[in-house]
Amino acid sequence: LLFIVGTVSCTLFLAVNGLYSASDDVIELTPTNFNKEVIQSESLWLVEFYAPWCGHCQRLTPEWKKAATALKGVVKVGAVDADKHQSLGGQYGVRGFPTIKIFGANKNKAEDYQGGRTSDAIVDAALSALRSLVKQRLSGRSGGYSSGKQSRESGGGDKKDVIELTDDSFDKNVINSDDVWMVEFYAPWCGHCKNLEPEWAAAATEVKEQTKGKVKLAAVDATVNQMLASRYGIRGFPTIKIFQKGEDPVDYDGGRTRSDIIARALDLFSDNAPPPELLEITSEDVLKSTCDAHQLCIISVLPHILDTGASGRNSYLDVMLKMAEKYKKKMWGWLWTEAGAQADLESSLGIGGFGYPAMAAVNARKMKFALLKGSFSEQGINEFLRELSVGRGSTAPVGGGAFPKILSVEPWDGKDGELPVEDDIDLSDVDLDDWGKDEL
Repeated sequence: LLFIVGTVSCTLFLAVNGLYSASDDVIELTPTNFNKEVIQSESLWLVEFYAPWCGHCQRLTPEWKKAATALKGVVKVGAVDADKHQSLGGQYGVRGFPTIKIFGANKNKAEDYQGGRTSDAIVDAALSALRSLVKQRLSGRSGGYSSGKQSRESGGGDKKDVIELTDDSFDKNVINSDDVWMVEFYAPWCGHCKNLEPEWAAAATEVKEQTKGKVKLAAVDATVNQMLASRYGIRGFPTIKIFQKGEDPVDYDGGRTRSDIIARALDLFSDNAPPPELLEITSEDVLKSTCDAHQLCIISVLPHILDTGASGRNSYLDVMLKMAEKYKKKMWGWLWTEAGAQADLESSLGIGGFGYPAMAAVNARKMKFALLKGSFSEQGINEFLRELSVGRGSTAPVGGGAFPKILSVEPWDGKDGELPVEDDIDLSDVDLDDWGKDEL
């Protein structure tokens, strides 16, 4: 599914195995079993999204195992290697590690766990959430879809999130839409279509919630809307096609259960997720939080604003944004600073004082970095990052073995720079012919 950053480990890191095993009471979750184990479960779940290389995750592991053992038979405790299964992490908006989510009565609305990282704190939060879930059941509120079972006979209400499209409405809704569309072409008399209908309807509701409407499930009665059926060469029913902006439609050839459909929709959502933020290094917290939470952080040092002006700087930032988009599935952090603003950081990365713009890819866990040797352009940076991805490129230790002190600076205001105003010197009373005679 995803082009995973693990390939970089050949150069920069030692391979790390998952933090949990079958002998633990922590249940390993993957895209294959997540829907069945968690979403369709009646149980309360605590799920940790982690990366094996993440120091915070490694420190949490014994506490998470202890909590899982204490909660066994009461609350399910799971873990997702979100470095290996990035689609699952992307689906739940995971941008740093570890991220802990609570899946309660409404499995479509997971809550973020913000408590402490000790087993006591985790158990307390689990029991509090469990009490809330039981109270909801007692009051007759189920909290929404939890069991994954919906009646096939319940009629049109189930189909509320399936968008009906026609010859007249198709183009304005689907073509050039920024959203991803999965469109079922059906015939009312078709038995397979009738079997698919409740699965498609249930998937539509869940996909709408989990992607915030960015992936849409639709249906076209191909016996009525024959222009569309002809245009897309529909020969059998049901036929499902995937439409994405700027691309030719492709056939969906996966399974016909709601879990299969949801899984593919979430893969599409992950593929179309926004790129990571590009942050200016304005404080130590910005650098540390970004570099500690991601396997690599890409740091650019751009020329001083007086050397480039706003338009020149923005052109460099645009190049970085395009690369962040291109490599977004790798879940790297992206940072920039102005030449001279963080001189100690530049020095520790072997940049120091010249050759701007410059770029370094830093592994904060190993405190190693690689420097961009080619041009600061889409082509040059792409080549640099691709080389790292296939295990090539030279690395060096960060100077001093740790990030230096980072200064707090005002963020760039987006404007051209201004030269400092100098005081005018009045030379009218100075006899220039005599000036300096005493010095001779």
